[in-house]
Amino acid sequence: MLTAEAQELFDKGIEAVDNGDTSYGLVYLQKLFEAKPDPITASYYAVCLAKERGEVSRAFALCDEALEDDPGNPVHYLNLGRVYLAAGMKREAIKAFRDGLLYGKSPLISRELEKLGWRDMSVIPSLEREHLVNRILGKILYKLGLR
Repeated sequence: MLTAEAQELFDKGIEAVDNGDTSYGLVYLQKLFEAKPDPITASYYAVCLAKERGEVSRAFALCDEALEDDPGNPVHYLNLGRVYLAAGMKREAIKAFRDGLLYGKSPLISRELEKLGWRDMSVIPSLEREHLVNRILGKILYKLGLR
């Protein structure tokens, strides 16, 4: 249970990060993370570190810890995807966002994917998206109205 002051820092920090203002989020979440780290705070703090300070390796480590401590929470996949984007790894970010959607619907993940202009999963996921079989099957399914 968080104190009133800690809850206020938490709420302001998360709201700032979700609105794209990671500099303010860093101020709030750093204090909270140093006082009492938990998985949600750690994953949001990781986004701030990656975007504001360029500490991508530490951010990935924090996201991995958050996923280990609280598996199946879509918020951690959202923040992992944001860290991937800060590192310039768009493909990995999309995969992280999609993995998060497997654990539950999240308007924040959907918003991130909309900004990226994501596409549907490939017809045969074990093959590369650009593989000839995937491209031909995708076109056939699209013409049949099944995609």
